[in-house]
Amino acid sequence: MKAGSTGRRGGTARFLYGVGTAALLSLLLSATQVPGRAKSTAQHEGSIESEPFGTTPDGTQVNRYTLTNTSGMRVRILTYGGIIQSIEVPDRHGQFANVALGFDNLTDYIERNSPYFGCITGRYANRIARGRFTLDGTEYVLATNDGPNHLHGGEQGFNARVWEATEVRTQEGVGVRLSYVSPDGEEGYPGRLAVTVTYLLTERNTIEIDYRATTDAPTVVNLTNHTYFNLAGEGSGSIYDHRLMLNARRFTPVDENLIPTGELASVADTPLDFTRPTPIGKRIRESHPQLVIARGYDHNWVLHREQPGLTLAARVEEPTSGRVLTVHTTEPGIQFYSGNFLDGTLVGASGRIYRQGDGFALETQHYPDSPNQPNFPSTVLRPGEVYRSATVFGFSTTD
Repeated sequence: MKAGSTGRRGGTARFLYGVGTAALLSLLLSATQVPGRAKSTAQHEGSIESEPFGTTPDGTQVNRYTLTNTSGMRVRILTYGGIIQSIEVPDRHGQFANVALGFDNLTDYIERNSPYFGCITGRYANRIARGRFTLDGTEYVLATNDGPNHLHGGEQGFNARVWEATEVRTQEGVGVRLSYVSPDGEEGYPGRLAVTVTYLLTERNTIEIDYRATTDAPTVVNLTNHTYFNLAGEGSGSIYDHRLMLNARRFTPVDENLIPTGELASVADTPLDFTRPTPIGKRIRESHPQLVIARGYDHNWVLHREQPGLTLAARVEEPTSGRVLTVHTTEPGIQFYSGNFLDGTLVGASGRIYRQGDGFALETQHYPDSPNQPNFPSTVLRPGEVYRSATVFGFSTTD
């Protein structure tokens, strides 16, 4: 059985590619929960604060959780969509800035978040061709909300749901565990899916994300976080000078509808080769067919891994501030998106508009359209199995 398939081993689906860091183990095995919305503080572990952030049109309250570690890094998370609203980290001179794109109010997240800023995407992140897939001989029909495709869970995916929240404290840091139960048939997917996503801010300036899900009927699952980054600071302009490295020698080429063709193609001698650090904008205007189709980068890279567990997927450096982002994941792929469809119609939290190339996303994932691609790692989840996935965003600086 290939790595990433969902055959049973002790009742757990093999989505999690092995065991990760000690910090992740601490999160998975020894997290303590502190229910409630009241403001609370720890000592050296950092602090957790909760406050109302508005209500949805049906009257459901949305809360915002602020996680702060002892070095001053601060992350704000909304119960609406599990959105990472902001990430404040220092530059090489110790000056803090928010490096995550997003809005300063709930209304914009509800009405204008077509780029999916900061949210949890599911049940199936990325695209499913024609909004259809067949599982165990039954065809399931999903919404087509991206031209002919199904994208990021449909018209009302996990990005548009209000999640239940529980505070989390470990020896490694502070966090919030978000829970949502997706009923059978929601957005066309089979099975009642119970999902938890835990965000942990550690003392090492990392954001560790742990995804888990169980189902009462066979279904497909592919979860990710859709934060857009600009390491020079949100609203500061183009990310084309950021130097990107992707730990991938292959990618999945797409057709005119951005659906993988099924090929695992080499990045060698193409503008999709980021095996060495390269400015994002250096080759983005080249006339390579894949860049023409996507109007830039919007592709899944096949991660190179030598062993199971958390693997380095990407490293990004912003030369002026010296800020560095690393991404480790247990997933087999990563979608790099260069903000091609940001068009100046959205105003971010800084009060500045977002134009093409003002942010990038690195979405750790299984490959797009896997339910229709038998040669890709499987995303099927069955009763008695547990979907598990982990991703770590790490922040540091160069000298």
